[in-house]
Amino acid sequence: MKFEPRSETTRKFITEATADLFNKKGYAGTSVADLEKATGLTKGSIYGNFENKEDVALAAFDYNLARLRNLIQETVDKCDTCKEKLLGHIAVYYVKSTNSGGCPMLNTAVEADDTNETFRLRAASGLMLWKSDLVDIIQKGIASHEFKADTDADKTALVIIALIEGGILLGKATKNYVHMDTVFDAAKNTIRQICV
Repeated sequence: MKFEPRSETTRKFITEATADLFNKKGYAGTSVADLEKATGLTKGSIYGNFENKEDVALAAFDYNLARLRNLIQETVDKCDTCKEKLLGHIAVYYVKSTNSGGCPMLNTAVEADDTNETFRLRAASGLMLWKSDLVDIIQKGIASHEFKADTDADKTALVIIALIEGGILLGKATKNYVHMDTVFDAAKNTIRQICV
C-alpha cells in the first residue's frame, strides 16, 4: 500500500521546520524528540505525513538544496558577466557555510558515506545539478569570448566544486576559516585563469 500524507500543508510545514535542524545535526544526530520540538507536533502527527525519519530527512534535504539553488540563482541573476556569475557561486557558498550549517550536499554525502545509499544518491544528484549549472556558465563565457576557447568546462566546473566543498570541509573540521579562505581563493584563481 502506497503511503499518502494526511496533509500537504502540514508536510510542507514539517519539512521547513526541520530543514535547518537536519542540515546542522544530520540524520543520525536528529532525534524524534528534536523533530517534535522543532515542529511543535507529536510523533504521530509527523509520521502521519511522513513514512519515517528518513523520509522527513530527504524532504528536508530537497528543501535545503532548493533554497540554496534559489539563493545562487538570485545572486547570479544580478551579475553581468560569466566571471561574476562563477564568483557569485563562491560568494553564496561562503556565506552559507559560515552562517547556516553549511552545504547540504556536503553534509549529506559525508554522513551517508558508505552507510546510506539513498542519501548518497540524493547528494550526488545535487552535485551534478550544480556541475551542470557551472558548465552552462563556462560554456556561455567561452561563446562570448570572456573565457579562453580551450577551457575544459566539465573539468573546470568539477575543480571549482571540489575547491568550494573542500574549503568548507577544512573550515568546519578545523574551526579555522582561514583554511576555507585559502581554498576559496584558489577557486577564485581557477576562474581568473580561464579568463581571456
